[in-house]
Amino acid sequence: MPGQRRGTAIAMSDEERDTFLRGSPVCRVATVGPGGHPHNGALWFAWDGSALWLNSLVRSQRWTEVSRDGRVSVVVDDGGFDFLRLRGVELLGRALPVGEVPRTGEPNDELRSPERLFAEKYGDFRYDGRHGWLRLRPEKIVSWDFGKLRA
Repeated sequence: MPGQRRGTAIAMSDEERDTFLRGSPVCRVATVGPGGHPHNGALWFAWDGSALWLNSLVRSQRWTEVSRDGRVSVVVDDGGFDFLRLRGVELLGRALPVGEVPRTGEPNDELRSPERLFAEKYGDFRYDGRHGWLRLRPEKIVSWDFGKLRA
């Protein structure tokens, strides 16, 4: 995976990034829409240390666009108005469906870990027959923590 070229002084370590992603509640997923125009929406997610797992409605613009063109950019950030508190991670790559669509609970070893992580993060996880899993194995990750500028 290509490294972060600029801003290495404010880049998160792998451990900082993993802790940040595991604890952050919402990501913003940008997909490629019709005519190449971006579509962006908020979503809950789970991070397993190497892949970002997105639990998305299968009858959504996001799912349709990922099915047509899997390229995505996902941003997870926080910080508010204080510049030195701004932190975030951008993950770029291709999102691919995993498991049955929509997810109804068929046994799937590949989904055991993300579903456990998702339930631990958000509470009880239930199959509703309307959502499916998208897996993003990032081709590039960029992070920033402007609090590192204080040092």
